[in-house]
Amino acid sequence: MSASSPRRKRTPRSESVAVEAWVASVLEEKPVRYVVQNLERAYGVPENKWAGWDVLDMLVAVILSQATSDANSDRTYDALKKKFPTWDAVLRVRPATLVETIRLGGLANQKAAVIRDLLKQVKERHGSFDLSFLRGMPALEAVEYLSSFRGVGPKTAACTLLFACATEVFPLDTHIFRVLRRVGLIPLKCSDRFAHDVMNRVVPAGKFYSFHVNLIRHGRRLCRPREPDCGRCPVVEYCDYGRERI
Repeated sequence: MSASSPRRKRTPRSESVAVEAWVASVLEEKPVRYVVQNLERAYGVPENKWAGWDVLDMLVAVILSQATSDANSDRTYDALKKKFPTWDAVLRVRPATLVETIRLGGLANQKAAVIRDLLKQVKERHGSFDLSFLRGMPALEAVEYLSSFRGVGPKTAACTLLFACATEVFPLDTHIFRVLRRVGLIPLKCSDRFAHDVMNRVVPAGKFYSFHVNLIRHGRRLCRPREPDCGRCPVVEYCDYGRERI
């Protein structure tokens, strides 16, 4: 197998069967399109301002966004691009220099190691840093491709593809997991891969970005970890947890 054709990670058959069974029950019991519509009425229809970004730029930006605020993430990415105009320049400097450049975003040692390793892998596989071919790749193949790089998980891959390429894949973060479990769109206990596989099958076409962003907004504003405001929830009529509370 060539360096440009990484081994694909397949979902075990038993889990794949469980995913299909769960998806069938969700589609039968939960009107997902109405959940999406109600969130859009409450929070608006978000515009993807990152569509068209360079794919590798977005991948690095998503790595930098982990475990920090949006503001710190943006400032860290800007500092990185200002100091290093090319990715080759990042690979030429001492690791400590990269760490210091991205320190504001937190977990600088860990993120610097992941970014350097990622850049090396991309350059070794393709001879360049151009990942634009992912724009024309089927969604799940593109996720599997990006996830084949060390340090890139399914959420990072999905965010990169959804934002930069408008690929219809569904990333899940802490807020989204919480809301989806409460509503009943994913099981209370399941693997990240199971949850991603389910949501990629049940989200209406054309609504991946909107649903992703509005679930985060909803999780921050109303469906909080403690004392969720179910009385003001725009999707409470479809929510297992909310209907038990009010």
